[in-house]
Amino acid sequence: MRVLLVDDQALFREGLSALLQAHDIQIVGEGRNGREGVELAQKERPDLVLMDLAMPEMGGLAATRLIKAAAPEVRVVILTASEDDADLFEAIKSGAQGYILKSTKADELSRLLDVAMRDEPALTPDLARKLLSEFAHPTPTRHEVGSDELTEREREVLDLLVQGVTSNKELAEHLIVTENTVKYHLRNILGKLHARNRAQVVAYALQQGLAMPPGSGSE
Repeated sequence: MRVLLVDDQALFREGLSALLQAHDIQIVGEGRNGREGVELAQKERPDLVLMDLAMPEMGGLAATRLIKAAAPEVRVVILTASEDDADLFEAIKSGAQGYILKSTKADELSRLLDVAMRDEPALTPDLARKLLSEFAHPTPTRHEVGSDELTEREREVLDLLVQGVTSNKELAEHLIVTENTVKYHLRNILGKLHARNRAQVVAYALQQGLAMPPGSGSE
């Protein structure tokens, strides 16, 4: 198994690398943030990426979406300290193969990585139950939305989301507006696209051609 580690904490990466190599897992690279993770995943084509969530420059959710868009065969498993249900749901919707807490014991971590390599969800029973409960509620059917139904500013926000700029703070900095203004535009976009979260917005925008995929701009 060839694994890429993406985490902004050097000591954690070092310890995790030693742990995984003790289980005969090959470490092909280490990224300090999501952007480095995307670049290394495209270069090394690992079997699996162990991805943290909260990192500078680009977080794990945005990086997961970009990796899966560029290399669908690369499995991404989130390894995080966050026990927030919303992070779990967003990670799976973004294309993650699994979600593992950093408090997980070494043997269980190794087992879950083997599960992911079989293309099965790498989840503990508790997290699997949460997912089943969440996805048991159907998402309202969307109607097709054309780009003309979005304002110019909403299209700018949508383009940034697709490019991996996902936090309110980063969006506000790019657009030179307040975070409250960003939230207002995001609410409008979610409503018009009948989406429940930003991951669904990005997926729908790419499917319907409402925004350009990352890296597709003209040189």
